[in-house]
Amino acid sequence: MNLKKILLILPLFLSLITIIKAQFPDNVNSIDVIPNKITEVEGDLATGKIIDDLSWADRSSTACFPGTQFKKFRGNHVLHGFRIPPYSEVIVKVIPDDKNANFSLYGYQVGTTNYSVVPNLSSCTSCEADHKWDYPKRGKTQDHTRSIRFNSIKNSYNIFIGVAGADGLQKGTYRLEIDLKSRVQNTEAQGKLKIYRAPAEKGVTKAYKGDLADGTKIHDLSWAARSSVACFPGTQNNKFTGNHVHYVCEIPPRSKMAITVIPKDKNANMSIYAYMTGTTSSDMVPQLSSCVTCEAEHKWDYPKRGKTQDHTRTVYLNAVNNPYRVVIGVAGADGLNKGEFTIQIKTE
Repeated sequence: MNLKKILLILPLFLSLITIIKAQFPDNVNSIDVIPNKITEVEGDLATGKIIDDLSWADRSSTACFPGTQFKKFRGNHVLHGFRIPPYSEVIVKVIPDDKNANFSLYGYQVGTTNYSVVPNLSSCTSCEADHKWDYPKRGKTQDHTRSIRFNSIKNSYNIFIGVAGADGLQKGTYRLEIDLKSRVQNTEAQGKLKIYRAPAEKGVTKAYKGDLADGTKIHDLSWAARSSVACFPGTQNNKFTGNHVHYVCEIPPRSKMAITVIPKDKNANMSIYAYMTGTTSSDMVPQLSSCVTCEAEHKWDYPKRGKTQDHTRTVYLNAVNNPYRVVIGVAGADGLNKGEFTIQIKTE
């Protein structure tokens, strides 16, 4: 290609880069949110401003909060923005530094080419808000924090977040937590897996000690959400973003197996998964395309009625007429890369 053609194409190329790197408006704090991690941002209401016209929030095309709740948003507003990828869920929480400060929180979801900023918002895909309750809610309690949630399926969206003072509050520092769970794949080079033999014996409970520090991160977790594996959904990937340590054993025919990981530190957040393949298979994650079954257990996002959860995690497998190879993965949640544990394999 000659120099003249290069000079003609260069402006078009630079223009394309500008479009790809389009930023949120200057009055919106743009946040680089990392999938499957919690991103934290500090802020102060004193840097925001009062939005006198709140009518946008009460329109049927936005449906964010009713006019009867406008007083909860009469203080300064600080705006933040980020992009959510497809097949994702995000929880945004504001945590005021002063537990007595009355904050409110709202957010709206629009297309990736839409950068409309309140009060000039005519419509949106969805809008959520949280503020101090006027009355107690049965079976629920509220503290000084506020949280909202959004999700995406096949498309990306721009998410605008508004942190607001209630009853005219115009100053107060806070921390914004953005927990984005996504199917987004990681293309980092995969390190060599750490795999141990852990023989199982029917009628006996075997115990093996390990440490996440000896493990390896699994950067691409997309295998777990495949229908041919069905181990855990992409929205739970953050529970498996730390180091993984693997154990291999065999489950005999007509047997049941309970596999439990017990962290030495009761505050350590660990997860576990186990999958069965044929006895001649050597398939390992993340190149696992299919398996007989895969089970996983991690810290719950919400309490389950009639059940409690401690620091241990257990999965259950069973074999009918044939023996199977079992691969067990102990993983750190939220990037945890060290921590001693004991793994128990009970076979009946």
